[in-house]
Amino acid sequence: MSSIRTNAPIISPAPQERFAPRSDAAALLAWYDRHHRDLPWRARPGETVDPYRVWLSEIMLQQTTVVTVAPYFVRFVARWPDIHALAAASLDEVLHEWQGLGYYARARNLHACARAVVERHDGRFPDDPAMLRGLPGIGDYTAAAIAAIAFDHRSAAVDGNVERVVARLFAVEEPLPQAKPRLRALATSLVPDRRAGDFAQAVMDLGAVLCTPRRPRCVLCPWRADCAAAAAGIAESLPARAGKPERPVRYGIVFWLVRDDGAVLLRRRPEKGLLGGMIELPSTAWRDTPWDAAEAIPAAPAATAWTALPGTVQHGFTHFRLELALMAGHTAALPEGIWARPDEFKNYAFPTLTKKLVNYALSV
Repeated sequence: MSSIRTNAPIISPAPQERFAPRSDAAALLAWYDRHHRDLPWRARPGETVDPYRVWLSEIMLQQTTVVTVAPYFVRFVARWPDIHALAAASLDEVLHEWQGLGYYARARNLHACARAVVERHDGRFPDDPAMLRGLPGIGDYTAAAIAAIAFDHRSAAVDGNVERVVARLFAVEEPLPQAKPRLRALATSLVPDRRAGDFAQAVMDLGAVLCTPRRPRCVLCPWRADCAAAAAGIAESLPARAGKPERPVRYGIVFWLVRDDGAVLLRRRPEKGLLGGMIELPSTAWRDTPWDAAEAIPAAPAATAWTALPGTVQHGFTHFRLELALMAGHTAALPEGIWARPDEFKNYAFPTLTKKLVNYALSV
C-alpha cells in the first residue's frame, strides 16, 4: 500500500473510525492532469487564473449543479466580463439574468460583493481567506475555494464532493452534519504545499467523476490503495447522514388581478429575506394552516369580485414546502404596484415560483 503524506499533525481517530494511511497528493494531481473536467470557468493549461471567474462560478455553484450553472456562467461573463462591469450593473439587471438559478440571496450578495471589491479593493480580490470572508456572500468554503484556486493559497475547500471523498478515504463513520469539523480538518491535512489550487479542483473532480454517491468507480481511483472505506467494503455507505425531519407545509392565496387592457398586477418582494427583490404576484402571508377565501379577501389588492381558480400550485424551498391557491379578479381601478401584460413578463426578474403561478393562471 502506498504511503500518504500530509502537512498537518495526524488527528487521533474518532471512536469506531477506521483510519487510513495518508494519501499522496502527487498521485491525485497526476490523475487530475490527465482527466480534469473542462469547465467554462477554469483556466486552461498555461492560462492565468482569473479570480473574478473563480468567484463568480463558486457563488453560482452553491447548492446548484455544474450542468445547471454552466450556461448561466457563460451568459454572465459575456454580459459582464469583469468585476467592474458587474459592479456597474443594476441589481434588477443581475436578478433578471439570475432568474431560474434559485437561492436569490446569492444574486443580491453577488452584486453587493462586486461593488465592495471595487470600492474597498480597487477591483482586485484579496488573496487572504480572512479578508475574503469579510465580503458579502463569501463564507468559509467560498473563501477557501477562491484563495486556493485563484491564488494557490494552502486552503482546503470542503464542499459535498470533498466531504464524501475524505469520509471514504479515512472511513469516517460519524454522520453528517456532526462530522463536518473532522472532515474539514482531515481535508486540510491533505493539501500540498504546491499546486493547492489544482489539488482543490482535483478532489472536487474525484468526488464528481469517480467517488460518486452511488456506485463509486473505485477501481479507477488514484487513491484506491489508500482508501480505508474501499478496503472495508463500506465506501457506498459513506458519508453517513443523520435523518432529516420532514419539511413542513405552508399555505397562501395568490391574487391574479387583471385590468381592462390585459395588464396584470405584480409587486416586488422586500430586498431582504426569501426571494428578496424579485417580482411576484400579490398574495396573503404564507402560514402553517390553509386559508379560506373569506379570510383571504382582506389581503386582496383590490375590492372586486374574486373567483377561486381550481387546484393549487406547489413549490419546494430548502426548509419548507409551499402550497398556493389562486383567486382571479378584474378591475378598472389602478391599485399601486407594477402593471405588465403577459407578453411583457419576460422583462421582469421572475423566480421559478412566480413563473409557475403565471403559467398556471394563464392555462386555466
